[in-house]
Amino acid sequence: MQVPQDGEDFASQPWYHGPLSRQKAEALLRRDGDFLVRASGSRGGHPVISCRWRGLALHFEVLCVALRPRPGRPAVLFQLEEERFPSLHALVHSYVSGQRPLTQATGAVASRPVTRQEPIPRSLSEDTLLDSPARVKLLRARKWSDSQPAGLELVGRSREGHCGPGASAMPAFALRRMGSDPVLPKTPGPLGSIADSLRASDGQLHAKVPSKPPRTPPLAPPAASGRPPTYCELVLRVPSARGTPSGHSCPEPETPWWEMQEEAEDERCFVRPQARVSFCPADNPSSLLGPRNRPLEPKVLHTLRGLFLEHHSASTACHLLLADCQATGLLGVTKAQRDAMGVASGLELLTLPHGHCLRSELLERHEALVLAGALAVLGCAGPLEERAAALRGLVELALELRPGAAGDLPGLAAVMGALLMPQVSRLERTWRQLRRSHMEAARAFEQELKPLMRALEEGAGPCDPGEVALPHVAPAVRLLEGEEILGPLDQSCEQLLRTLQRARQVARDAPRFREAAARRLRGFRPNPELSEALTTGFMRRLLWGSRGEGAPRAARLEKFQLVLSVLSHRLEPDH
Repeated sequence: MQVPQDGEDFASQPWYHGPLSRQKAEALLRRDGDFLVRASGSRGGHPVISCRWRGLALHFEVLCVALRPRPGRPAVLFQLEEERFPSLHALVHSYVSGQRPLTQATGAVASRPVTRQEPIPRSLSEDTLLDSPARVKLLRARKWSDSQPAGLELVGRSREGHCGPGASAMPAFALRRMGSDPVLPKTPGPLGSIADSLRASDGQLHAKVPSKPPRTPPLAPPAASGRPPTYCELVLRVPSARGTPSGHSCPEPETPWWEMQEEAEDERCFVRPQARVSFCPADNPSSLLGPRNRPLEPKVLHTLRGLFLEHHSASTACHLLLADCQATGLLGVTKAQRDAMGVASGLELLTLPHGHCLRSELLERHEALVLAGALAVLGCAGPLEERAAALRGLVELALELRPGAAGDLPGLAAVMGALLMPQVSRLERTWRQLRRSHMEAARAFEQELKPLMRALEEGAGPCDPGEVALPHVAPAVRLLEGEEILGPLDQSCEQLLRTLQRARQVARDAPRFREAAARRLRGFRPNPELSEALTTGFMRRLLWGSRGEGAPRAARLEKFQLVLSVLSHRLEPDH
């Protein structure tokens, strides 16, 4: 798809359909990958990308950010999630030609444009979407305002008389008075009359200081009808273009999105943090599980086995890193969530008193990952070599998750927890076969992974954001949730201090961890099914079923431990 030059009309683009309702757009999307761009009437004419993906019609609002006019810089930036583009043409071209997901949460890829059948009038193209040079020129050329004393002589005259030909095609909100624009008298009058009409607050001779831009409101809550949200929940909502001042500024477009500076601290309004902030959405529709599923359905387990075999351990590590970063609140955090938790990252929230919900979710996720990893080995009822290959796969995944590679320490801890479970450790014949057939993996497990895991649990492992993308927070989470540290008193106190000091260090370095994670995931294209299989909600339903996942946590864990014990003794009975 060729990107048009600046100033070209959107009407020349086949994928732009102008003002189109959501229902009509969904009727035009027939296959996965079909997409079109429309002007949303309910969003003040903002562009919306409508795309069909996995049988669902999804709608992604494009964020339009007005910049302070500067030579050589676009007047408006267009944004999906974090990355910003100088024009809508560039945004569409980047996502379509690169086959990149429109959002990381949905994984939707736009690949086939749905061309329109009828032409679009000029007034419904670029002028509507705020990046037309003609509209910017008109904005800068206006010199009258009915709200100022000097503009009283213009009352009753038509706007065409002041703006010139073509002004009727410009939206009415384009002529709103801005505080930064001086207004001079149209014709000179007597000196006394001018002096009497001027006031210090009128800004007749000098430009007034621009008013403080309004803060971006939080995300619009989803409809209460129970239907899935139609607009991407990772895209910030901004006021309609009618209320956006021309002086509203944002960081330079050349700055990478993970280095974008947050709102200045003195411009933030205090909002009381909420006691419950969740990064694990519930009741999401699943493409792998039905609405009502039983625990450990064989058909689903077979599908997951084939899915993991299709991906190399490095690819699986990237999928797990992305899922862990989202579950921890490091990446993909919306402004509404930041306002609700009072900090910018989940790594800071988990150290605060109102982070109990996040700490519980992280413990639940860690335990679910450990059980799922153990099930990958204990569920192999075939030959001995098959179980040894499953062990080797987990060891290779742990090596890809270690510091210096993907740097996902929570994922590494979960994989190592599965390999060190008593039900897996007792499989002597399986481990002997691993050392016989896969010597390198067995040596790496004993000499590298086990000492590293021991140091991480004691709070003394690596935690440099240069080599770690997501730190190991399980010891601090367990400690803050009231679990005691066992061992001699002097060693327990020393480990307690190390754990608390590591938690403070992690919270302080949260922006650096976010940058490191974004750098490792740059250009990564997740598989939608594999991404879903690594979410906390999916693993809960897979392990305990749609009915059993609501049982108390202790009862669920105790029951599944018995299941794993039965599987382990069935594979290798005691002599």
